[in-house]
Amino acid sequence: MTAAATDSSEPGPGELAAAPPSVELEKISPGAEFPPPAARTDGGGLSTAPSSRSVLRKSRTDNFLEKGALLLRALACLFSLIALAVLASNKHGDWQDFDRYQEYRYLLAIAVLAFIYSMSQILRQVNRSRTGKDFVAAQYSWIVDFAGDQVMAYLLMSASSAAIPITNHMREAVINMFTDASAAAISMAFLAFVALALSALISGFKVSKQNYI
Repeated sequence: MTAAATDSSEPGPGELAAAPPSVELEKISPGAEFPPPAARTDGGGLSTAPSSRSVLRKSRTDNFLEKGALLLRALACLFSLIALAVLASNKHGDWQDFDRYQEYRYLLAIAVLAFIYSMSQILRQVNRSRTGKDFVAAQYSWIVDFAGDQVMAYLLMSASSAAIPITNHMREAVINMFTDASAAAISMAFLAFVALALSALISGFKVSKQNYI
């Protein structure tokens, strides 16, 4: 009788499966909230959120693009200034006056416009970096830069292309100070075109990032 009573007190296989787990579920509140994985910290108490790296990388990229555009516009301003100075002083009497040829007058006018545009963009960027304010709304800032760079680059290329044929024709007959100065002015205008074309690429990249990110 004693052995039977002892055997009946032992749990059967069904009772073992129904036994409660070792974890005390009653101590966990049903409304308890757990921190999201991005907000958890490591052993040192430092945040391991992945967004900080992307923010830092974006800030470095924007800073690099801003400095690159500023440098290219400074080069465009310098080259256009040299072009207009050389061309405006290219007056040696008779047929050796630049203002006798509409191609050179056109090149001089575009060089002046390129200088004014580049200088205004430089002042605008410097003011934006110092004060954090821009004359154009932030969402349209790079679009204005992209359009302005493209237009001025096209005009510089157009003016250079118009002045090249007449300069080559003169140099076939005679090579003197007038033709050399004309060729130098065309070269400077072309370099200004290259600088603004590269600046337009940077502006276009910034516009694409704003539209798709």
